[in-house]
Amino acid sequence: MNCKNCNNTLKASQKFCDECGAKIIHNRLKPKVLAQQINEQFISIDNKFLRTFIDLFKQPETVIIGYIEGTRKKYIDVLQYFAIALTLAGIQVFLMTTFFKEALDFGSAFMEGFNSATSQTKNPFADFNFDIFTKYQGLIYIISVPFSALGTWLGYYLLGERRYNFTEHLVINLYYSAQVIIVSAVLTILFLVFGLDYLIVYSIITIPNFVYFFYVLKRIFKGPFWEAFTRFIFVMITYFISFSIVGLIFFILGIIIAIMAHN
Repeated sequence: MNCKNCNNTLKASQKFCDECGAKIIHNRLKPKVLAQQINEQFISIDNKFLRTFIDLFKQPETVIIGYIEGTRKKYIDVLQYFAIALTLAGIQVFLMTTFFKEALDFGSAFMEGFNSATSQTKNPFADFNFDIFTKYQGLIYIISVPFSALGTWLGYYLLGERRYNFTEHLVINLYYSAQVIIVSAVLTILFLVFGLDYLIVYSIITIPNFVYFFYVLKRIFKGPFWEAFTRFIFVMITYFISFSIVGLIFFILGIIIAIMAHN
């Protein structure tokens, strides 16, 4: 018998491959087997998802540094965790665009005022649909991570903290972003159920996200509180400069697309 994942030769009594670590599957796929796998991965109190989610709050350095240093079995892989977060964000967008459309009308008042200041014939943004930011929210999350990683890597690099390379900063930001996306998606859905405006929800969530970011970086890079806080401020300046450059590029592209579409 050979491993279905790496083709390594196995003994009949083996439950896991000694080459790649994959679980040996003996049973055919049936509803009961799928239910057991879902329970093991996501529902069981001892599953990786719940353990990863809780420990990213309790001891984020254990999850993140452990992954960087080679611990890959105790917690969910960073890319898989980020994929789960994007799935939840997709569910959030679906629910918002299907059941909470009125919560997305925050752009309409702005556009009415903007259009009234300029005639329809001269305003290239007259037909611009702000819902695009909601529809492509997952893509925005994906694009933003490398730039946030650039911000933290460059910020700490300039401060002399060069323990981790850019790829390892990418792991830090992927875990952080996934955690924030998961919490934000769940809270957004709950708040909208209670009738809160999307902008209010977004404002409520934003500040805790930055506090959590500081908490994660402090736990990873250690140091006294005020030293860590000073580093965090510098990193955030670098972070926002990176995002501002990216935002400016997308803004210019948006103007070009809007003008071309109008013409």
